[in-house]
Amino acid sequence: MRACVQRVSEARVTVHGEIVGEIGRGVLVLIGIAAGDTDAVVRNMAEKLGGLRIFEDGDGKMNLDLADVGGAMLVVSQFTLLGDCRKGRRPSFIGAAPPELAERLYERFVAEVRAKAISVATGKFRANMQVALINDGPVTLLLDTADW
Repeated sequence: MRACVQRVSEARVTVHGEIVGEIGRGVLVLIGIAAGDTDAVVRNMAEKLGGLRIFEDGDGKMNLDLADVGGAMLVVSQFTLLGDCRKGRRPSFIGAAPPELAERLYERFVAEVRAKAISVATGKFRANMQVALINDGPVTLLLDTADW
């Protein structure tokens, strides 16, 4: 599982001109589900992202998590995070989970984060989405469970 996490002051996802997910202060999480991912991997990623201390405290240090700042999470499925560009010029996506598994684990991830009392908005799985955000900082992190 791979995630691109961006601290935002606001973010939204639009599908066919309609806003389907929107948050104020918080994090935008672009999430890619890999072929070998399991419920345990999803739980670990949700735990990590739910407690990620990337918000500044009174001293300007990144010591606060989403709950500490009353922030929200916007989760957007993005299988292209699993793209392999090592050969040729066209990415290969064979490392991405098949859509049925990816959707189930994506929904499981959202449920795990919500279970931590974090407000979660989402994009629309398998839709062509337009994502707008104001990256705060900017703070952008890449997480890959394969590295854990």
